Amino acid sequence: MLTNTYIHIPGVGKSLEQKIWAQGIRTWDEFLEMEDRISIPPSRKARVLEGIRQSSERLAAKDCCFFSQCLPSAEHWRAYPLFADSAAFVDIETTGLSPGRDCITMVGIYDGKEAKTYIKGINLDDIVEEFSKYRLLVSFNGARFDLPFIKSEFPEIEFKQLHVDLMYPLRRIGYSGGLKHIEKVLGISRDEDTEGITGFDAVRLWKQYERGDREALDLLVKYNREDIVNLKTIIELTYPKMVEKALGTGELEKTS
Repeated sequence: MLTNTYIHIPGVGKSLEQKIWAQGIRTWDEFLEMEDRISIPPSRKARVLEGIRQSSERLAAKDCCFFSQCLPSAEHWRAYPLFADSAAFVDIETTGLSPGRDCITMVGIYDGKEAKTYIKGINLDDIVEEFSKYRLLVSFNGARFDLPFIKSEFPEIEFKQLHVDLMYPLRRIGYSGGLKHIEKVLGISRDEDTEGITGFDAVRLWKQYERGDREALDLLVKYNREDIVNLKTIIELTYPKMVEKALGTGELEKTS
């Protein structure tokens, strides 16, 4: 979908992007091939052509920072397929809801192949180096909760990557509510050990661990890992619907 996108180009808003799409021009390549037939003002056309040239160069270089800065945050999901090979699915556990007063107990990071768990008092500081490895982050409600919480405790982490907060594009295609509810709607099941566990239970499990209950920590790790692994399943299941909603068509064969 990123190569169907024009709104990251200066001076191009959603209305102009929709106008380009309405003329049958989906991809950057198609715009270059058919620029003479595109009915938009010459000054805007020149701006789009320059934007396509620059965007193509930055995409070839896998420059996530360029797209993170110029693409509206609500549209970062469009970049997912082209940056999926360097994506981290992220979820945190905390002692409460307030950065500064509460603290992070666990950070889970899944790269699509391996799930890694970083635990307070054991290896939590390692997330600083770990986050630097990825060009795109995927979370659920991470824009308001996970990333600000991490930034509060680890101000040295610079979140310059693309960030897909799935909560928002999912709402656009009709999936509202919390992560667990959306999993059920999509037919994603959890292990019987973690079925029904909530964020409040996660706080309780951590407190049990602090009192010496190792099994409570093991269950919390399992719960967190299901969260991050399921994020990947969710975006893969719903991405075609996100594209269809954005383009206003069921014809997805031209998207990328």
